[in-house]
Amino acid sequence: MAWPEDALSQDETIVTSFRQHWKLLIIPIAWFILAMAIIIFVLTRGWWNAAEWMIVLAVVGAGVWFIVRPIVSWATTRYVLTTHRLITRKGLLAKSGVEIPLERITNVNFSQTVFERMLGAGDLLVESAGTGGQSEFKNIPHPDDFASLLYKTREERTVSLQGRPQTAPESAVEAPADATERLQRLKQLHNDGVLTDAEYEEKRSKLVEEI
Repeated sequence: MAWPEDALSQDETIVTSFRQHWKLLIIPIAWFILAMAIIIFVLTRGWWNAAEWMIVLAVVGAGVWFIVRPIVSWATTRYVLTTHRLITRKGLLAKSGVEIPLERITNVNFSQTVFERMLGAGDLLVESAGTGGQSEFKNIPHPDDFASLLYKTREERTVSLQGRPQTAPESAVEAPADATERLQRLKQLHNDGVLTDAEYEEKRSKLVEEI
């Protein structure tokens, strides 16, 4: 499932999005093959007794725990890197998630065993400023490549924030300047005799109220 576009903030785009590594499916698939072999063996005996029914029920129960549960967990866990943040989402019904702003990330470390390196899998440890501290991303594909991409995206985010002009809103700057000009023109008209004292005071009062 693609990451919903309406979950992004203004000017935010998705850099990459992925699930955990497929190696997490090896054990559930092995359990599935074993369960099917047991069920086929029981069915081909031609007769059923209480013990065989107990075996089938036990296999089905084990299948739900050792096969369905990890597959659903894999399918509903998603990592999303955007131009603004690193996002983790987990869960089908009960959901949980973590969001780390890129500018708060201080360090990124990855680790791989020899077997994981052969498969292109590994773990990533992200350290960030604030109460979160450390966030571990386990069993992700190509953690070294993702760490490099995360560093690059974070640096681009930092440059973008540093280059953003820190100015006051346009209305806050222009309004006083415009009012000052109008007061000066009003004073000049009064000095030139175009406006009487009463007219000048009336117009000046109205202009001051507008400010």
